[in-house]
Amino acid sequence: MDFEETGKMTQIDISKCKITHYPAKVIKSKAKPIEEINENTRQLVEKMTDIMIENRGMGLAGPQAGVDLQIFIISIGAARENVRAYINPTVTPEGSLCSEHEGCLSVPDVSANIKRYSRCTVTATDLDGKTFTEEADGLYARCLQHEYDHLQGMTIADRMGSASKIRFRKQIKKLVEEQQNCEKD
Repeated sequence: MDFEETGKMTQIDISKCKITHYPAKVIKSKAKPIEEINENTRQLVEKMTDIMIENRGMGLAGPQAGVDLQIFIISIGAARENVRAYINPTVTPEGSLCSEHEGCLSVPDVSANIKRYSRCTVTATDLDGKTFTEEADGLYARCLQHEYDHLQGMTIADRMGSASKIRFRKQIKKLVEEQQNCEKD
């Protein structure tokens, strides 16, 4: 992703945002905090929403759009009108570990049982610059933890158990080879 320096905040070239696959560097690296919420941030959320809906996802993190910033969006049911942005979030898992079937837009053709906590608390900033805290359980808690993982450089490929890693080894190998070919170009 190409960035342009404008004052203290990095300008994101929204036209270059696209779904980014494992194991791209931006997917495997820890994202940077957003220093300022501005029109470019709002445009990023719109572009991320387009990407998420186009790919029939429930959430999308900045790194998945090729942007190494601490931002993700979630819309249970993938409805545009229900999209919520989470900027510089922290997610604190709570409760018991539950294993559920999970897929990821950045790890296509792979879906596995992933262990996550049954509940969590999220604290983040919204697009108006207001900090909020919410408690979540069920699918919402799972989505928050999944998207937060992306900000930490983690994907379901990192969280899968041994049996799933063996089962999906061909798909993972294909993604690695595609990434290596992209880096050569």
